[in-house]
Amino acid sequence: MSAMADPRFDPLSELREGGEEEFDVFTWGTVFLDIIFSGLERLPAPGAEEWAGGMASCPGGVANLAVAARRLGLRTALAAAFGDDDYGDFCWRTLAEQEHVDLTRSRRFEGWHSPVTVSMSVHNDRSMVTHEHPAPMSPDALIGRPPRAKAVIVDLAACRAFGSDDPTWVELARADGSLVFADLGWDPSGSWPASVLDHLGHCHAFTPNAAEAMAYTRTATPQEALYAIADLVPLAVVTNGPEGALAIDSGTGEECRMPALRVQELDPTGAGDVFAAALVLGTLKGWPLHDRLAFSTLCSGLAMQQYGGSLAAPGWGDIADWWTCLRESNAKDAYSVSVRRRYSFLEGIVTDVPAEACRRATATIARLADTPGFA
Repeated sequence: MSAMADPRFDPLSELREGGEEEFDVFTWGTVFLDIIFSGLERLPAPGAEEWAGGMASCPGGVANLAVAARRLGLRTALAAAFGDDDYGDFCWRTLAEQEHVDLTRSRRFEGWHSPVTVSMSVHNDRSMVTHEHPAPMSPDALIGRPPRAKAVIVDLAACRAFGSDDPTWVELARADGSLVFADLGWDPSGSWPASVLDHLGHCHAFTPNAAEAMAYTRTATPQEALYAIADLVPLAVVTNGPEGALAIDSGTGEECRMPALRVQELDPTGAGDVFAAALVLGTLKGWPLHDRLAFSTLCSGLAMQQYGGSLAAPGWGDIADWWTCLRESNAKDAYSVSVRRRYSFLEGIVTDVPAEACRRATATIARLADTPGFA
């Protein structure tokens, strides 16, 4: 298994001089061992067995986000609990040794069973089964004072209430100058408490998908949800699947709607995490909102073209390959011309990307990948 985080291309090199931050991104969450079956024609009926065309194993959960950020060249640190079982060994080794994610704030816990998720991809959608024990330690106890980072990425629903006498790790990071990028997961209770959004006063950005955004804001359309969120946070982004994404940056006065790329979607697992990591990079680079959304949409689209959650997160080598192919295409149809125009800002970036730059991984729980299309 080759190392996937390539230090030879640093997209934030111009920001390093005089910077005091130890990392570009710091995040906390639960790492799952993801076992992903793809190419299914249908979900198994009771008592039946279905055969999958592809299979991959990799660290999942918050690892999808950490790997996506690191593949894009961001110096990334992760705080998470790991079991002392073989699953925990595999996830720790893959993240630390293959992906070069810093695990200094992570810990191994004796006798704690590593969380596991089985994901089944059917017709560009997915169903999941998860086994998880309660976390052995709270995030604030695990992290303490977080390392200095340009940005932190948090699950808003998992945050302890802000504003108490004892500050959370997120508040400590914000006090040290970190931009806080927040997201929210699906609410299985169906209650969608709007009070969760009260935490947005501590955040720089909020990036829910359309269904989550409408549910939490009690609105009927993604656009109305975006407006509601933009009243609460400087950078509001709503992702909307095949419809693309829409955003408002009240700090710059920009508003943008970005269409999705036409891609052959094989597996959506982790695509939202890839989008978030790309958005952080574009924001730290100071790109216009249009370019940030275009880049995030591209990275998530590239991820969906491959199987396997964190395995599919693209690196700069994949991005450079995609742009070179697009630029050299002779297609004159309106869509191709529009996409070349939309991504022309990449020309001045990928010229600095070495040919050996980071690309997608091929590792599974076995020594050789058995996912079609992987070398």
